[in-house]
Amino acid sequence: MISSFAIRMSVVAATFVVAGFVKGVTGMGLPTVAMGVLGTLMLPVQAAALLLLPSFVTNVWQLFAGPRVGALVRRFWPMMTGIVAGTLAAASFIAGGGGGWAVVGLGAALALYALAGLLKWRVAVAPRHERWLSPLIGAVTGAISGGTGVFVMPAVPYLQGLALSKEDLVQALGLSFTVSTIALAIGLSREQAVDLSDLRESVFAVAPALIGMWIGQRVRDRISAATFRRWFFVCLLGLGIQLMARAFV
Repeated sequence: MISSFAIRMSVVAATFVVAGFVKGVTGMGLPTVAMGVLGTLMLPVQAAALLLLPSFVTNVWQLFAGPRVGALVRRFWPMMTGIVAGTLAAASFIAGGGGGWAVVGLGAALALYALAGLLKWRVAVAPRHERWLSPLIGAVTGAISGGTGVFVMPAVPYLQGLALSKEDLVQALGLSFTVSTIALAIGLSREQAVDLSDLRESVFAVAPALIGMWIGQRVRDRISAATFRRWFFVCLLGLGIQLMARAFV
């Protein structure tokens, strides 16, 4: 008979293969997909602990895939500072203080991100506003990350609105997600919400995530990016709605 542990690990592996595939195709989405799927099966804090190492490894890979790491760090350090501060301030929510509302927050974050993608929300950010807007966007992103484990809102629309080159945008997203992952790890550790079993499972999830990412990168040029993104956001919206509905059934 297959043990419950083996079933759990199979689900974790399959989830991170899919999440890695999405990231390989689109350059983002691993924590979002992982939190969305695993959030239907376990508490958000458990899902967040599981994604720490896969998210860190794949985002560092993405960050250092181009030559402008130093320039992007110098440009976006106020935003990264805001992410760290916001995440640490809100980490107690996902770690247990928010109770069932953490699940609702996770669902809302996923649904909002999916709607932004489906409706193709694009906000052009004038360079003169970047100085004061970057730390604010970082702080809000950090607060949502610390409360839900989802790193994308509003950082992704903001970075997309800065008219960065494709390569700089991919690296900037990698920088934002890497800092968010590190800040979330620190926040969960401070709240004593990560134990040894979580770390073992997080280590286990790295290989499936990398395999999925590798596959996604190989097929990226062979599929319609627009169609893939549309169905990705539709599925994400469904996950978000399902998570929010759990609080009322």
